[in-house]
Amino acid sequence: MLVASNRGPVSYQVGEDGSLHARRGGGGLVSGLSAIGSDAGSVWVCAALGDGDRAAVRRADGGLLPAEETGGQRVRMLDIDATVHAEAYNGIANSVLWFVHHMLYQTPLEPVFDAGFRRQWASYEAYNRAFAEALAEEAAEGAAVLIQDYHLALAPRMLRQLRPDLRIGHFSHTPWAPPDYFRLLPDDIAAELLGGILGADRAAFLTRRWADAFTDCCHAVLGPGIPSGTRIGVHGLGADADFLRKRAHEPDVDERMAALRAEIGADRKTIVRVDRTELSKNIVRGLLAYEQLLEDHPEWREKVVHVAFAYPSRQDLAVYREYTAQVRQVADEINERFGTAGWTPVVLHVKDDFARSLAAYRLADVALVNPIRDGMNLVAKEVPVVSDGGCALVLSREAGAYEELGEDAFVVNPYDIAGTARALHEALTLPADARAERSKRLAAAATALPPARWFLDQLAALDPRPS
Repeated sequence: MLVASNRGPVSYQVGEDGSLHARRGGGGLVSGLSAIGSDAGSVWVCAALGDGDRAAVRRADGGLLPAEETGGQRVRMLDIDATVHAEAYNGIANSVLWFVHHMLYQTPLEPVFDAGFRRQWASYEAYNRAFAEALAEEAAEGAAVLIQDYHLALAPRMLRQLRPDLRIGHFSHTPWAPPDYFRLLPDDIAAELLGGILGADRAAFLTRRWADAFTDCCHAVLGPGIPSGTRIGVHGLGADADFLRKRAHEPDVDERMAALRAEIGADRKTIVRVDRTELSKNIVRGLLAYEQLLEDHPEWREKVVHVAFAYPSRQDLAVYREYTAQVRQVADEINERFGTAGWTPVVLHVKDDFARSLAAYRLADVALVNPIRDGMNLVAKEVPVVSDGGCALVLSREAGAYEELGEDAFVVNPYDIAGTARALHEALTLPADARAERSKRLAAAATALPPARWFLDQLAALDPRPS
């Protein structure tokens, strides 16, 4: 069995003395792969993402990293040309495909598919080909291959051409755009992306909505039916309850809780959000909704604090740097307008700190998750699992998690600031017993498909093709 993804389960940093330091990754894929055990003959193929990774590949035997640095997992890291990787990853995956699937373009001005785009697209093809060739080399006869996400949309078809004996799955962790938006892409590129994924035996998505959108795009771009015979599946990724609950009660989290309580002040309610400063997460509108709450309901002034963790993301792209700066600016403006000597309305942290995030989860009275569009959003699932007293969830209907959690959440249109402010007020005024009961139901739904089950279900669904 093989897994392919842009980011692998380990990364390397170069020390001042030139030594390499390995750091194990987290997330659903790492948790899921651990479920099959280190003796299953599995291989993880990933890309070298920085100087440390590239140095590790150069010292490794054929790109295979030392097992003692990967938790016993067999990992092959690809040293793809840095320019090719940058054009494929930043130029196409993060600046085109991400924007299409999350519907982020300001269409009067963008996108512009010019000669520069075509050059970057050639790099995206080369990047996918490197993965397909590595997988073809590593795979045993009839092996199962699980290819991950929008970075590798072309790899299934390329791998199928190299190794028709393999059982190939592709999983999309993002939303999938509806046909009218997907067809912003040049016609040949749209067809190539769909055809790439249709090289898999099975294409899977986080929700039925995203799976249906993919099928609709196939019909609109390629014609009725799916001639490849590719099966479409849905696997909703849940929170890892055992890990979260254990990790959330370790000493460093207790220390962060004490520091946060001091920042918040005694006997105040908390509205918590934890996000990367990713455009789709809608952090600015969330802050504006909180500002509207304080405007419409003066009784909440000095009695509630918005704990907002906005961890910088993709800062090598100018639009993300500008967005991060805007988040800071709006938070500062709210604090300047409403703050008092003893009360800071918005407690904003931008340095990534997982222990502090878990501390905020535990303190949350209300969790605010209001993305413009999101494949799933695990924060919406994690907070109810960890919250000490139970939390109310204000949730965007455009998050994949809405399908599973919407019944017990305060559901909002992510563009409607006034509506989100009303939902925050309703969530804050929910009686403690009702809040605890809702939180219990949310946690049960959130943990129904933990990462190991999510991963093994995909593997089981890749049964051999009929002969």
